[in-house]
Amino acid sequence: MSFKLDRRSFLASTAGFIALHPFSVQAATNQVHLRLMETTDLHVHVFPYDYYADKERDTVGLARTASIVRDIRAEATNSILLDNGDFLQGNPMGDYIAYERGMKEGDEHPVITAMNAVGFDASTLGNHEFNYGLDFLMKSLAGANFPVVCANVSKEMGATPRDDKTLLPPYVIMDRTVTDGAGNSHQIKIGLIGFVPPQVMNWDRRHLEGNVQARDIVDTARAYVPEMKEKGADIIIALSHSGIGAANEVEGMENASVPLAAVEGIDAIMTGHNHLVFPSSAFADFAGVDADKGTIHGKPATMGGYWGSHMGLIDLMLERDGSGWRVVGHASEARPISKRNEDRSITALVESDQAVLDSVQADHDATLAYVRRAVGKTDAPLHSYFALVADDPSVQIVSIAQLWYVEQMLKGTEHEGLPILSAAAPFKAGGRGGPEYYTDVPVGDVAIKNVADLYLYPNTVRAVRVTGQQVKDWLERSAGMFNQVEAGKADQVLLNPSFPSYNFDVIDGVTYEIDLSEPSMFGPKGELENAGANRIKNLMFNGAPLDLAQEFVIATNNYRASGGGKFPGALGDTIILEAPDTNRDVIVRYIVEQGTISPKADANWKFTSLPGTSVLFDTGPKAADYAAEVPGVKIEAAGDGPDGFARFKIDL
Repeated sequence: MSFKLDRRSFLASTAGFIALHPFSVQAATNQVHLRLMETTDLHVHVFPYDYYADKERDTVGLARTASIVRDIRAEATNSILLDNGDFLQGNPMGDYIAYERGMKEGDEHPVITAMNAVGFDASTLGNHEFNYGLDFLMKSLAGANFPVVCANVSKEMGATPRDDKTLLPPYVIMDRTVTDGAGNSHQIKIGLIGFVPPQVMNWDRRHLEGNVQARDIVDTARAYVPEMKEKGADIIIALSHSGIGAANEVEGMENASVPLAAVEGIDAIMTGHNHLVFPSSAFADFAGVDADKGTIHGKPATMGGYWGSHMGLIDLMLERDGSGWRVVGHASEARPISKRNEDRSITALVESDQAVLDSVQADHDATLAYVRRAVGKTDAPLHSYFALVADDPSVQIVSIAQLWYVEQMLKGTEHEGLPILSAAAPFKAGGRGGPEYYTDVPVGDVAIKNVADLYLYPNTVRAVRVTGQQVKDWLERSAGMFNQVEAGKADQVLLNPSFPSYNFDVIDGVTYEIDLSEPSMFGPKGELENAGANRIKNLMFNGAPLDLAQEFVIATNNYRASGGGKFPGALGDTIILEAPDTNRDVIVRYIVEQGTISPKADANWKFTSLPGTSVLFDTGPKAADYAAEVPGVKIEAAGDGPDGFARFKIDL
């Protein structure tokens, strides 16, 4: 039994009546309809509010997602509500709690308060739960009125995962009473097991090294799922804060949900981390995945977007036989809280749940005061509309502040006197965030909200010591942002949609060109694809060709320096400085010291000239206000792009 459902077919109500899901209607004696609801990647988005833009936003917020929980529960005879991780960090409210208010024993984190108000049944950890350290994490989780599980992060490792002393319970088996189609009550044991990408050991090394260790997701599942069955779990649901990626299992996979779904004994899988929606056409060509039916290896799965944008739903028809319960039917969907109209406007499909808003109103107000605090001034606009196609002021101010800081930190060390470069990437550059997802700070006061807008994550400063060859290869890795183009051909697509903007590092302190007619040396995930490729041309240092044997220091962040993105020269073994300060704090200090900053792109990189060639790219509509000011490149409007974006053209 399987159903493909329109995402809103059963949300509509007339005169207070809400239609039951077909499983609830069709369930017979000894058959139970169980609905699994999922949020994922909330990133502290409780209010439908963009703190960076300081305005309401209809596309986000747990308060909005919560408002449809009642109706979604009403469509099913039995239901549970789950969260799939990445709830503690990700917007200024998270930073306000971590850096300003703090978490003392007995304090309650606002996102936990909101989740309690909604009535979650369980959660797992995401990788960003570790960003503020283990002490902050454990104090935050102490306020949860629901269990939080994670099977593959341990304080002490044993011979096998089952011998580990895990940081949190690896799983929970919930005893629930469910009602069958005839109205009879039954007992069922629902097993929930959680997983986080093992890459947390690199991404948050400063917090985790020496304190915990992380295991492979799939190996851990193979160890614990049989144990859960031994302890009586009738069905097992994997809370996988891991994306939907390759089907072939590889040790230590970050996006391991496809091979995880193949583990015997797992009945359904909640996914996340990708910040995407499943089922959807985004996964149409993935091996082992049926994007129409919403299954992975034939098992029901969902991914509820991010920031509360969707509620992921899995409907299970369970049948009781002599040996317990088994899944005899399933359906999956992801229900949105808003929709984008043809005229690019947004229509909210739900209103906020007032009880959820009220539960964290005081922290919301305190966060607004926190982000509106001025720290200096800028005499030029800071925007990221063209950060992926030209040297950019919003990236440059980050780079300058990092260099300024690292130069001070290396004084008196053995590394003093080495030339210092600085690598920075744009974080807000459209993409999945939509056509409004760009940095845009006008001339005038620069507040903390603006600094957070320039640098989204609470990374800490790192410095690595590399050779000139590694500098070049670092830039070759970054140049994978661009598709290869054919010289002499007009209007070719410039940007590779599978390449995330946060991996497009620009290195200041050198000048260089990117030859788009060459293939990329590296694939989107850092895999070597074309060893002989040579996109980086005319790489110069101090006006002379860069010496590939010379040593340099590159200022960057802990994510990149520890192997995030797999950049040559930044794989964790070249770190010479692990600074105690976040990149954001460094930017704030730099602006405070300068008083007024003058962020101007210096065009230290550009595309190699290709006569008769032009490329197209999409960015936010407000980019039109700045297109004529971009140095070293001619940018022209080229009409509308999809989903509210604007299209522009570059003549190479």
